[in-house]
Amino acid sequence: MTTDHDEFSVESVYAELLGRAPENKMEPRLAPLFRAMDILGEPNKAFPIIHITGTNGKTSTARMIESGLLAHGLRTGRYTSPHLSKVTERISIDGAPVDDATFVRIWDEIRPYLQIVDTELEAANEVRLTYFEALTILAYAIFADEPVDVAVLEVGLGGITDATNVGDGQVAVITPISLDHVELLGDTTGQIAREKAGIIKEGAFLISSAQPADAAQVILDKAREMHAQFRFEGVEFGVESRTIAVGGQMITLQGLAGRYPDILLPLHGEHQAENAAVALAALEAFLGGGEKELNLDLVQEGFGNASSPGRMEVLRTSPTIVVDAAHNPAGIAVTAVALQESFAFSKLVVVLGVLADKDAEGILRSLKEAYGDEAAEICLTQSNSPRAIPADELAEMALDLGWDEDDVHIALKLDDAIEWAVERAEANNDLAGGVLITGSITVVGEARILLGRPGEKEEA
Repeated sequence: MTTDHDEFSVESVYAELLGRAPENKMEPRLAPLFRAMDILGEPNKAFPIIHITGTNGKTSTARMIESGLLAHGLRTGRYTSPHLSKVTERISIDGAPVDDATFVRIWDEIRPYLQIVDTELEAANEVRLTYFEALTILAYAIFADEPVDVAVLEVGLGGITDATNVGDGQVAVITPISLDHVELLGDTTGQIAREKAGIIKEGAFLISSAQPADAAQVILDKAREMHAQFRFEGVEFGVESRTIAVGGQMITLQGLAGRYPDILLPLHGEHQAENAAVALAALEAFLGGGEKELNLDLVQEGFGNASSPGRMEVLRTSPTIVVDAAHNPAGIAVTAVALQESFAFSKLVVVLGVLADKDAEGILRSLKEAYGDEAAEICLTQSNSPRAIPADELAEMALDLGWDEDDVHIALKLDDAIEWAVERAEANNDLAGGVLITGSITVVGEARILLGRPGEKEEA
């Protein structure tokens, strides 16, 4: 339990972090991060690391890996982004957000050292440590202070110069690559893969999802250059079978060192089964060098306890309201497949909000192609983020892409959007209508708060 003082203190630290260059203004540099690590006594070398990059599925895969490590009795740190409702969600210890007191205490301890780096940067006419850089340093410091047995780190953007890359991952994981952040990473999957393959360190063990051909070649070449072992989904490991089950799916996975049947995965969609295969291979690589079969009971326990808030998550029934943090066209497409597989909706009403640095037209096009007449009605809205695209601009895009004017609704506030969508899903006493809230993590996070599901499990 936290006190009001603790909550205020966390909010004060968060405000201080937000006063830095914003998260979407990440600097392509690592030197200030290494400088900070050096001053702090190299917390980046205090624990082994499983490092994860990719375009989609990073957080879900990180959470599955974490759950598997916990089942094997290891103390874990997990660093993921962005958060749904509270900044402490990004830095988790043993599957729960770091407690407020630790978050504030470690920040107070490292603040003077960060100021040294800030001063040096400003003297060189460079931007001081950004929001994401400072938060990443805080995560490393917290994990070293705990200490953890292993840290699961998700990159913020790209790989080569991402702030998390001051750590050397013994296992490098690359989830599916598609076009996103093209203005920063490149406009082909091969170019994006070159950036993301930067997390593969000398002698590491690479685990990769199935990739587009150009991306796979880039990743393979980098692995060979770094003398890393490499295993690809669909070649050395993968999903052997899957069937829909209550609350998720039953899967059988072929790992690197064994076959693992009858795993109940409480997550929806073929993409989550594929994420599970990648997570399992990463666990085998870390725990047994890819050559030792893991205990089936522990594997089943790990995946059975996995969760992924905000990813194909059911928040309400009657009508069913699903939130999914898909934020690019490829993510929207896999969400569509998962929804159609797991839910027999007679009609689907979509609530969509998108951030300005995302491919809004591509997301709308993907929605229309994926759902067709099933999701004819759409409500365009916006989160409270200053980066949110205004709802009326999204509506204009939807009309330009062929939506019927009668099927397009605008709601400036998310609660109004949800209320409208629920009414439409229940129209004509339709008991099988559903609502999908998607387009950005900020929209999903606010929806979870409005609908009474604010976050992950709390510290006892």
